[in-house]
Amino acid sequence: MEAKLGEFDLIWRFFKAGSESMAQNQTDQVLLGIGDDCALLQPDPAQSLAVTSDMLVEGRHFFANANPEWLGHKALAVNLSDLAAMGARPVGFTLALALPHADSSWLTQFSQGLFRLAQQWQCPLIGGDTTQGPLTICITALGHVPTGAAIKRSGAKVGDDIWVSGRLGDARLALGALRSEWLLDHSSLEAVLPRMHEPEPRITLGMQLRGIASSALDVSDGLLGDLRHILKASQVNAEVLIDQLPISRMLAEQTEHLRRQCAANGGDDYELCFTAPSSKRMELEALSTALLPLTRIGSITSPTNGAEPTLILRDANGNLLTAADSMLLTQSFDHFKSN
Repeated sequence: MEAKLGEFDLIWRFFKAGSESMAQNQTDQVLLGIGDDCALLQPDPAQSLAVTSDMLVEGRHFFANANPEWLGHKALAVNLSDLAAMGARPVGFTLALALPHADSSWLTQFSQGLFRLAQQWQCPLIGGDTTQGPLTICITALGHVPTGAAIKRSGAKVGDDIWVSGRLGDARLALGALRSEWLLDHSSLEAVLPRMHEPEPRITLGMQLRGIASSALDVSDGLLGDLRHILKASQVNAEVLIDQLPISRMLAEQTEHLRRQCAANGGDDYELCFTAPSSKRMELEALSTALLPLTRIGSITSPTNGAEPTLILRDANGNLLTAADSMLLTQSFDHFKSN
């Protein structure tokens, strides 16, 4: 029978060793990582420090008994996605972990998924905490972006194009199938599950968008609901071609209602939605060919004096959607309002 793990044994065995394996590739920006009272970072005067934090709670953000390797990946990925949205390059991250009990098998798989993604982006674990309690994962990620080059939500201008990376809706399509909200054949489900469990943060795209995008955010709670954050921060309106949202073959095979629902407000896509002047179209089309697909889905329009920012939806024929349909499609996930 395996000896019971204590807190510091757990940290040393599953997290300090993984962090130290990256030490030889760390830059001089991380002077001291995990294992002391604090991490020590060396600030670069030419860079701004981007900081983001996300929490994942069992039963709220992931199913009980979720695959721990996928969970390790996703916990870090959602934070790196926030850095990507601002054009930041990852520097390091901290991990606060509450566990019902110290399960060696679970921790081995979790740390493998976590460190595989950390290694990919040279983003070392530099500190954190562990305790006993309901399974909860909280990561704080740090990144650097050249001073003045961060891509904010508040920069959208009238006449800008609205773009989105990759494809939308597969994570929600998978979730609905797992919840038995709709039926999906086995091969289609297997094809879309990675989009739900192992999203890929668009770090390279985010850095490439510096100087091109006027505003950006990552799509976590649903495209159109998240886009409203840009409209509010920038005090502009927008028009979106709802049937031009990029989707996979699996989602394209579903009903029009389901296609629109998953792509427009499904959430958990972790793609980048951004705005850019129309003069940047050729650069973005070249980037779309070289890096990953980018789709132009609408445009930023003039604000209405004294009114809340408005998002207008049009179908494939250019017709306005009804107010009821538009309201349904622009509702994003809210932890305190959504079931």
